[in-house]
Amino acid sequence: MRWQTSLVVSSEPLWAALLGYAFGSIPFGLILARLAGKGDIRQQGSGNIGATNVLRTGSKWLAAATLLLDLTKGLLPVLLAKQFFPEAVGWAALFAVIGHCFPVWLGFKGGKGVATNAGVCFGLAWQLGLVYAVVWIGLLAITRISSLAGMSAVVAAAIAAVIFGWPGYAVVLALIALLVVWLHRENIRRLMAGTEPRVGSSK
Repeated sequence: MRWQTSLVVSSEPLWAALLGYAFGSIPFGLILARLAGKGDIRQQGSGNIGATNVLRTGSKWLAAATLLLDLTKGLLPVLLAKQFFPEAVGWAALFAVIGHCFPVWLGFKGGKGVATNAGVCFGLAWQLGLVYAVVWIGLLAITRISSLAGMSAVVAAAIAAVIFGWPGYAVVLALIALLVVWLHRENIRRLMAGTEPRVGSSK
């Protein structure tokens, strides 16, 4: 994978990045919540547009639909980049997550990238997606703490890319992991204080 060096020899990185951002910045959680009559989810819960906050509306099917669509908007640009911009797949992957976290349409205030990065991992290699899913779903089932499960999954995917011998993927997934963990800094403080809410709790 030569996405790091292709920047100086072609315009593929630019187009791949734009492709990733265009998909990633679609605020499916906000759109679905409004269509379902739940109002602006940015005004409730954590204020994020991801599936975890959509779940706080009380609608499990709406949260599931948001999760699936957020995953898809990470998967599709990576698959399309493999087809049309094979030298710049990493740029599409990185900017799909950036688009979700910082959508221009919402004043650069979006979600935290966990579900979108799951789609990115499946798009890069099914093995990475499998590691991501096992860690994410497994820890969520055990702890019921969404933030802990999500952060663990993004870090596990980056480590898995190193183990599988994909240094290019490891670089981009490490950058994404740093971004996702940084966006969870308030969650980390609550985890350390023992006050982080669990999925399904009344908080």
